[in-house]
Amino acid sequence: MALLLTEADVRALLTMPVALEAVEAAFRRLADGVAAVHPRHRLHLEGFSYLHYMAAADGTGGYEGLKIYTSSREGLRFMIPLFRAKTGELLAILEGDYLGQMRTGAATGLATKLLAREDARVVGIIGTGLQAKTQLESIVTVREIKRVRAFGRNAERRERFAREMTDKLRVPVDAVGSAEAAVRDAEILVTVTTAVTPVVESRWVQPGTHINAVGANFPQKRELDFETVMRAGPIFVDSCEQAKMEAGDLIQSFRQAPSCWDGVKELAQLVAGRAAGRNSRDQITLFKSSGIAIEDIVTAGRVYELALERKLGKQVSFWEADGARERTAS
Repeated sequence: MALLLTEADVRALLTMPVALEAVEAAFRRLADGVAAVHPRHRLHLEGFSYLHYMAAADGTGGYEGLKIYTSSREGLRFMIPLFRAKTGELLAILEGDYLGQMRTGAATGLATKLLAREDARVVGIIGTGLQAKTQLESIVTVREIKRVRAFGRNAERRERFAREMTDKLRVPVDAVGSAEAAVRDAEILVTVTTAVTPVVESRWVQPGTHINAVGANFPQKRELDFETVMRAGPIFVDSCEQAKMEAGDLIQSFRQAPSCWDGVKELAQLVAGRAAGRNSRDQITLFKSSGIAIEDIVTAGRVYELALERKLGKQVSFWEADGARERTAS
């Protein structure tokens, strides 16, 4: 028997503090060598949807699994099969849309906690879709934010986003009419868009800003212009291997100077104290988020444990015992 957890179940169980704790644990376990991760791969035939898949194992939690999802013009569909690492037993299948939003937001919150100035109070965000909501929620959880400026291309959507997030977070969120207005004076900046060309210009970014670049997870896409990336230091990613495959902001900026990759560090190193973070007020720090499977698996494991405690979900049967017949892998 395995536990089926729907989107409604996950929403009932997963809070931002839980997600932040799980994601920080995921990176600490990577640093300690007790977790392993495979980068995202994408399968695509012209004229069909994309199939995306990524895998991880968590030795401390005792879980392993995948995140599998499809994307097309009709939308995205996410699923996480969660297995017991020692036996290979299927423990749960989780619908993974909300979980993905929360773990992506939590990674930004963790990077912000470790890299943004302690006195950072003003957030600028470009992008007002679903992912943007958990980005702000995580930042407000780790910093005492006083004001947010939000820009998205659709005026009606950004106004609605501002109202909803003001009510949810109890922090003033103002919809602004341009990307520049969101960036100017921001001490923490988030870009969470599907942009192909930069939405941030370096001349707008003040010294001391911490940037979380969350969109642009294809090599041909970017949110930050060349000058912004080159001004940043230190630069952290969740996985150097995956960043070199799909972090368009860095791939395109470093094309003429591949040695720049040598200065990019992984968030796990920062969590474990093996890489230096901010060392001055005026540094521009950058976290280029791609999203890696260990974030999903550790978070899914925690959601599974909470579901058992609270008796949520539905038990479903797979591979029911049929005597002592020996099974072999093929």
